[in-house]
Amino acid sequence: MEEALSWRDVLGHEGNIHRLRIMLRDGRLPHALLFSGISGVGKKKVAHLLAAALLCGRKDAPCGVCPSCRAFLSGTHSDYVETAPESRGKGVRVLRIDAVREIEKKVARKPLLSRCFVVLVDDVDAMNEAAANSLLKTLEEPQGAVFFLLVTAKRTALLPTILSRVRDIHFGALSPEVIEEALLARGVESQKAHSLAMAADGSLGHALLLLEGGGLQLMEDAAQTLFSLSALDMFSLWAKAEELGKLPRDRAEEWLLALSRLLRDMLALLSGRGQIYHEEKRGALAHALAEFPETRIFASLALVREALGRLRSNASVHLLFEGLLMRLAECVGIGKVMPGAKERALNR
Repeated sequence: MEEALSWRDVLGHEGNIHRLRIMLRDGRLPHALLFSGISGVGKKKVAHLLAAALLCGRKDAPCGVCPSCRAFLSGTHSDYVETAPESRGKGVRVLRIDAVREIEKKVARKPLLSRCFVVLVDDVDAMNEAAANSLLKTLEEPQGAVFFLLVTAKRTALLPTILSRVRDIHFGALSPEVIEEALLARGVESQKAHSLAMAADGSLGHALLLLEGGGLQLMEDAAQTLFSLSALDMFSLWAKAEELGKLPRDRAEEWLLALSRLLRDMLALLSGRGQIYHEEKRGALAHALAEFPETRIFASLALVREALGRLRSNASVHLLFEGLLMRLAECVGIGKVMPGAKERALNR
């Protein structure tokens, strides 16, 4: 559970929070809500707060001090059920019908501490077919005073029939400024916070994973590889592919995403338009333009995106990087950019 119960602790999403609190105050909250959006933007935090507020029932809920709120914070509230998928081999997480049946059993009785039951299902998109059909029936025929809060980062994976039974509350990406401010509040050094915020793709959760998992080192390695491609011989390319091939699949994906952002930065510098993700590497990126004319940048981006698709389809990480680096090397050093491109990029 959350360490505190305050709407003020939520980063961004002011519009969603305002609408939810108004519906809560006026007694117009639907019995089933879907919180959708990319991972790491605060959907589950808001769901926790709404659950606590429904159970609290006071005017400025959640109050954080009543018996209901204290039970919620301690994880012992009798009228609250939270479930999430279980891991079942090879990292696959599945929400099975047993979990849905357990929910149905608990909400069949009368609430003990509050005036209603609240059920929170995290990663609801991970339901198998049997679980999805069972949940659908429960949503269609709710028994008594019960609210369902469903959380997903993959809305399109849900059955259309389930989507038709819920009110969808979409959570958009957080701005880099909001993420940077949150990282600074956690004591992250200013330049590191800025780099992480720009690389987080609108997700504070992603930024924190990068921070804890050596994401900045991966970003730096991707940059050094890009800038040295023209100087690498075949032996060096194979050695680098072997090194990258040892990365866990999630870190290999981060490396490819970092490379993709660097190439997008080069396009932005070349065109004089668009956001620069790696402002601290402006000089190095501008110098790299001497070996990357525009057509080569687009070709390299296509190769990286193809590699990302293959990685997500369980291709061999080692073979993927071996093929990618050799094909990227072929894109380097053939042709030059128009005169003055580097100077314009540096002065942009």
